[in-house]
Amino acid sequence: MKNNSLIFICSNCDAQFTKWTGRCLECGKWGTIEKSTAGSDREKNQKSEENEYPAVKTNTLKEIEGKNVARIKTGIEELDRVLGGGLVPGSLVLLGGEPGIGKSTLAAQIASIIPNTIYISGEESVEQIKLRAERLKIKSDTLRIGNATGVESIIATIRACHCEERSDEAISSPTIPNSGIASSPSQAPRNDNRIAVIDSIQTIHSDEVEGEAGGVSQVRVCTVKLMETAKSSGTIIILIGQVTKEGNVAGPKTLEHLVDTVLYLEGDRFHQFRVLRAAKNRFGSTDEVGIFSMDENGLVEVKNPSAAMLAGRPENVPGSAVTCLMEGTRPLLMEIQALVTKTAFGFPQRKVSGFDTNRLQMLSAVLSKRAGLPLDTYDIFLNVIGGLTAEEPAADLAVVLAIASATKNKEIPKNLAAFGEVGLSGEVRAVPQIKKRLEEIKKMGFDFAVVPHHPDLPKIPGLKIASIKNVQEVVEKIIK
Repeated sequence: MKNNSLIFICSNCDAQFTKWTGRCLECGKWGTIEKSTAGSDREKNQKSEENEYPAVKTNTLKEIEGKNVARIKTGIEELDRVLGGGLVPGSLVLLGGEPGIGKSTLAAQIASIIPNTIYISGEESVEQIKLRAERLKIKSDTLRIGNATGVESIIATIRACHCEERSDEAISSPTIPNSGIASSPSQAPRNDNRIAVIDSIQTIHSDEVEGEAGGVSQVRVCTVKLMETAKSSGTIIILIGQVTKEGNVAGPKTLEHLVDTVLYLEGDRFHQFRVLRAAKNRFGSTDEVGIFSMDENGLVEVKNPSAAMLAGRPENVPGSAVTCLMEGTRPLLMEIQALVTKTAFGFPQRKVSGFDTNRLQMLSAVLSKRAGLPLDTYDIFLNVIGGLTAEEPAADLAVVLAIASATKNKEIPKNLAAFGEVGLSGEVRAVPQIKKRLEEIKKMGFDFAVVPHHPDLPKIPGLKIASIKNVQEVVEKIIK
C-alpha cells in the first residue's frame, strides 16, 4: 500500500485536486495548479502521537524585552510618513504601481539619497539607468548600479557589497562574476544602512525552480530567498512590482503576505499628482498617505496638498464644489466638478473620473426622488480635479451640491466647502473627524462649511457652519 498520494494544489487559494487542470475551479486563476505529494492521514497521526517534534518555548509579554528599532530616514518626508517614520533594517519592502506611474523614479531618488545603496535592474541597462539619473539630476558618488536577473547572483552581490570590511580594490573592482556592478572609483565609507533596490521582481528568476521569470513559482521562491537575505544580513531590500489590470501586484497573492511592507503608488500617469499608500505595514500604520507631484526632476513632495488641489479653480462657474476628505490622518481639500446636459439618447449617461460610477448612479437617483431634480433625462459628467480618486463617502454631499448647481445653472459660493455621506432616503449622515476637516477648511481661507447635522458640532472661530439634514435642504437652501 502506498503511503504517499499524488495531489495537485492551487498556489493562489490552496485548493486541492486529484488531477491537473489548467484553471483552478475554486478561485478561477489560470496556471496556478502544481503537483504535490501528500502523506496519508495514518502517517500524520502516527507522527503526532509519537511526539517527534519538541514543544515551542513560549513567553509572556512581561518576560520579553522590548527593543527600540532605529529607523533609517530616507530624507523624503512624505515617504517616511507612509513608512511610519522610516525604513526598518532587515525589512523587505514591495513598491507597486502601474507602468509609467513613477516607481523606478521614486526608487532611484531613494537610492541617490541614502549612501552606498545598490540598484540592481533586470529591465534596464546601466547606461539607461544613467540616462534617467541625468534626466532627474541625480548625483551620487556611492550609488552602485548593476544588471542581473538571477536571484542567486543578486543575493551574492548584496552580501559582497554590504560586508563589513572592504578593501580599496574590492570597491573599485567587485569580485562577483557577471554581477555588472558599476561602482565609483573613489573609496566609499562603510555602509551601515545596507539598502538594495531590485527592479523588478517580475524579471528575477531562480535556477532551483523551473519556469520563466514572472511565473507564480519563480516569484514566490525569489521573494522567499530575498526575505531570508534581508533578515540574515540586516539589509533593507526594496522590490519594485508591476500591477495587473485588476490593480493587484502581478504574481501570486502570497507575494504580499511574504514581504513586510506593501506600498502602492497611485494616480493617473497623465496628471501631475501621485499618492503613495501603504496596503500593509508590519512596522507602522496603514492610514497615512504621501502626496507627490511629478515634474521634470522626478517626484517632488507636496507640502500643502489642499492648496495644490485648488490651484486654478474657476470663479462664478456652476457645477463646482469643494469637499474635505481624510487621506489617512491628513485632511485634504478637493474640487469636484459636474456637468449636466440634456441627453440625446433614450438612456442618460453617467461618466466619471476619480469617482465611483455606481455611487454616482445612486446619488443621481436620490436627487431625482428626494429633491425633485429631473435627472432621468440628463447626462451627468463628474470629475475630481487633479487626477486623484475620491473614495471616501464624505464626498457625497459635495457631489450632490455640484450636480444640483449644474442642473439649476447656479454657482456655489467660492468660499464654501461641504462634506457628508448621503443615504438612500436622502439623509445626510455624519462622518468621522469633523473638527479636523473644519480646521483645514478654515486654514485654506473658506468662510462657510456645509456639514451633516450633529448635536455637538465644534465651533471654529471665523468659520460659519451650516448643518444639513437631507438633500432637499441642500437644493432649497444652498442652491436657491
